[in-house]
Amino acid sequence: MHHHHQPLARRAFLQRVGQLGVAGVATPWALNLAAMGEAAALTANDYRALVCVFLYGGNDHGNTLIPYDAAGHAEYTKVRGALAIGRNQLNAVQLAPVLAGGRQFALAPSLSALKPLFDAGKLAVQLNVGPLIQPTTLAQYNARSVPLPPKLFSHNDQQSVWQSAAAEGAVRGWGGAMGDLALSANGQSLFTCMSVTGNAVFLAGRDAVAYQIGANGAIAINGVVTEPLYDSPACREALRTLITQARPQVLENEYNRITARSIDAQKTLAGALAGTPNFDAQLPSKDAASGQKRELNRQLKMVARLIAAGRGMGMKRQVFMVSLGGFDTHDNLNERHPALLRQVGDAMAGFQASLDSIGAGAGVTIFTASDFGRTLSSNGDGSDHGWGAYHLVLGGAVKGGAYYGSAPQIALGGPEDTGQGRLLPTTSVDQFAATLARWFGVSDSELPLVAPNIGNFGVRNLGFL
Repeated sequence: MHHHHQPLARRAFLQRVGQLGVAGVATPWALNLAAMGEAAALTANDYRALVCVFLYGGNDHGNTLIPYDAAGHAEYTKVRGALAIGRNQLNAVQLAPVLAGGRQFALAPSLSALKPLFDAGKLAVQLNVGPLIQPTTLAQYNARSVPLPPKLFSHNDQQSVWQSAAAEGAVRGWGGAMGDLALSANGQSLFTCMSVTGNAVFLAGRDAVAYQIGANGAIAINGVVTEPLYDSPACREALRTLITQARPQVLENEYNRITARSIDAQKTLAGALAGTPNFDAQLPSKDAASGQKRELNRQLKMVARLIAAGRGMGMKRQVFMVSLGGFDTHDNLNERHPALLRQVGDAMAGFQASLDSIGAGAGVTIFTASDFGRTLSSNGDGSDHGWGAYHLVLGGAVKGGAYYGSAPQIALGGPEDTGQGRLLPTTSVDQFAATLARWFGVSDSELPLVAPNIGNFGVRNLGFL
């Protein structure tokens, strides 16, 4: 019997070697997430999930984590001008750790829901992270003497680079790469990579597909699943047969095969979700005061329910994606940004409370990502496209209450300033992805599938998990 397995194993091995060989130059970390699954699959007997919260538009990191020590806050005020948040507004959100030179930070006032989680050791801050192909100094950047990520400062390209290490048009993300590695560990492999926010390259794998779901659950086909067509069970069955039966034409047959899979998956998922908590107390769908929809709460509530259901469906490893838009704050930053951050902070805190309430908190890590950071300097009413940024990592397995990476100089003209306070990253997205991947269960030798440039960096594990 074993003769049949040899060609398959050899083909898989050659495929893998080929992938590892060509991965070197430009592959962002979404590519990487996809790879995490396959490797983890062989040994997974616990449950682990990663949740990416993508902030579309480029989050203004300068007003997300703010210098609090007197000297640092004075520099920040000088650089940011009208955008600066007053030091007296930061007293309730200052964070305890003091870095070299007496540097101290505070969270944005509207992220106050996250301060208790930082204090409790569940929330970590990753400093100055962004896409890099190899460690890069300011002199190397200015001379263009090392390879640089493609199309810096462009929204759609940098969204793709963060999610997959390649510019717009990339077909495989690092969430999907982890999913590929995890497929065989899961009882329902279709639910390995799940998006509650539409299509994104982050969750696209070689074999793993991003299963898209709405904030209210799996999308059903009207007339087949929801209610009988024309109130007639016979019509419903006729429609179901038409859209799912095998066909001789190859494209038509594939379309019907996928439709049949969709109907089965929706039924499986709806059944599994039916028995889960609603988490309305932790993640209200509307703001109590204003009555406004809380979009990120709604998405994360569905993820929490999917995690509650997934453990019952034989899932071992899952990667999820949610998102919030509106972060392209070239203008009205002072009015728009705090409300956006409040949604993020409240939703992440509510999500952690939801997981803790079902005993799942230690097996899930949620993290932020965005197109890029923004300029430290003000354009008068907002900030412009940047590069490196601060990001948050939250969960029961996180070594929180701490900063990771190195804090950039806030003054203009510093060693990380590529112009207008656009930060040259000192930590790469590949390192960030690799750290998440190792926790997820990806072996060291398979990390290049998830983080294609990781071989160029001495540090493969940033230590926050």
